[in-house]
Amino acid sequence: MSIHGEIKRVTTHTLQSMKQRGEKISMLTAYDFSMARIFDDAGIDVLLVGDSASNVMAGHETTLPITLDQMIYHAQSVVRACHRCLVVVDLPFGSYQGNSKEALNSAIRIMKEAGAHAIKLEGGEEVIDSIKRIISAGVPVMGHLGLTPQSIYKFGTYTVRAKEEAEAEALVKNAKLLQEAGCFAIVLEKIPAALGKRVAEEVNIPFIGIGAGMHVDGQVLVMHDMLGITKDFSPRFLRRYLGLYDDIKNATAQYITDVKSKDFPNEQEQY
Repeated sequence: MSIHGEIKRVTTHTLQSMKQRGEKISMLTAYDFSMARIFDDAGIDVLLVGDSASNVMAGHETTLPITLDQMIYHAQSVVRACHRCLVVVDLPFGSYQGNSKEALNSAIRIMKEAGAHAIKLEGGEEVIDSIKRIISAGVPVMGHLGLTPQSIYKFGTYTVRAKEEAEAEALVKNAKLLQEAGCFAIVLEKIPAALGKRVAEEVNIPFIGIGAGMHVDGQVLVMHDMLGITKDFSPRFLRRYLGLYDDIKNATAQYITDVKSKDFPNEQEQY
């Protein structure tokens, strides 16, 4: 029997138990109350209030422009909807890098003002002091290695990371550092499947992949991509479960037609 059906609230401890038992962890992004309520009701294990809100909610080209205040607003909306799943919130760019005190203050604001259950931040050795400081204050931290979108201008491309041996070894080292620092899980983005398998076997905490192959401990997708609301983004790792862009567009076109032709509202749809 899976842990999935037994629990009332998913915690960081639940995820560790799932890894040990070989039960995969399901994770999606969410940014608003209505969608988060549906995902939670469906039984999702983790919802990530991602800084991808910068892209899919605000229309920015990268995740960099979104602010801490904006992340808290989205997180508050998601937390209100969730009765079962674990809610993790991204620390946005500029709210934790290079200053562990600022990182702690950012994490505390998210936990206090949004009621989140954990925070996520990108990077390895270079942010380890921030991670340790946040965890020492009692805030659970999820790491993020591989392709780290907040560093997109450093990489210069969204291509697969850690294909070369040196970068692969650095990723394994950073994964172990994050575990030692106390992270409860790590997102692995766009790395070779063999490396994802190796890391998941060598490090004891759960790894949640997005383009990291089938051998990691769970999977995450951006909500808009999974539901087919976006159309201009088709990486190999993305499976679209619906085609909502066309469905919503067609429904809207029908509504416009019905209004203009005086078909809506009809006799039964008025008082």
